[in-house]
Amino acid sequence: MNNGGFSQNPMMRLTLLFTMLFLLGFLAVNFLLFFNRMDLTPESISSYYRGNEEEFRPARTYQSMIEVTHSHLPIMAVVMLVLTHLVIFTPASKGVKYSFIVIAFMSALLNEGSNYLIRFVDPAFAWLKIITFLSLQASIALLIIILITFLIRSHFKKTEEDLIEVQ
Repeated sequence: MNNGGFSQNPMMRLTLLFTMLFLLGFLAVNFLLFFNRMDLTPESISSYYRGNEEEFRPARTYQSMIEVTHSHLPIMAVVMLVLTHLVIFTPASKGVKYSFIVIAFMSALLNEGSNYLIRFVDPAFAWLKIITFLSLQASIALLIIILITFLIRSHFKKTEEDLIEVQ
């Protein structure tokens, strides 16, 4: 991609575009899962992790949290790797690229870690969960939008170059 190889290969552009579409689905499901269990209030988030006697909701167990974390960590690592790696090849400035990389990975890590802080340290960490959930979803969305825009522009740029060569 760095040398424009993707623009010479429509299959690579198509593969990357479909990957971005799957990741848009991933983003949508993230919201569905989150809002199926809680909302963006500290009380709701705290209730989900620490339990709520009035709602007969038990606290999340250490075992269940470890099982979720076991699947989240590698998936989020791969998603962040793919998205941030591909953004490296876009024409954005180095500062923007570094910012996206750090914000995306840190929000993913803190989003996962905030679950444990809420459950085992203090319910006040629910604010961290809200902030990191929203920043993680925004990071994923922006990275996908940047990449889709880049792929579409490269397609049209390649089409224009082909037309110029024909003339």
